[in-house]
Amino acid sequence: MYILFVLIPLSLVFVAGAVWAFFWAAESGQFDDLQSAGWDILLEDEPAVARTPTSSGQSSIEPTSD
Repeated sequence: MYILFVLIPLSLVFVAGAVWAFFWAAESGQFDDLQSAGWDILLEDEPAVARTPTSSGQSSIEPTSD
């Protein structure tokens, strides 16, 4: 029974923190663009680039063919 005197205020603090976090996220623009993140996975990536050594010892960048 005495544990309720701890758990009820603790749960109220937790709920207040969750509500504050939600309103903070909404005010900071976290929910403004919900569609573009889902479309990003469908876009093509840039072609991979491989580094190949040259005769001078430095590496040059050449695109790879996959």
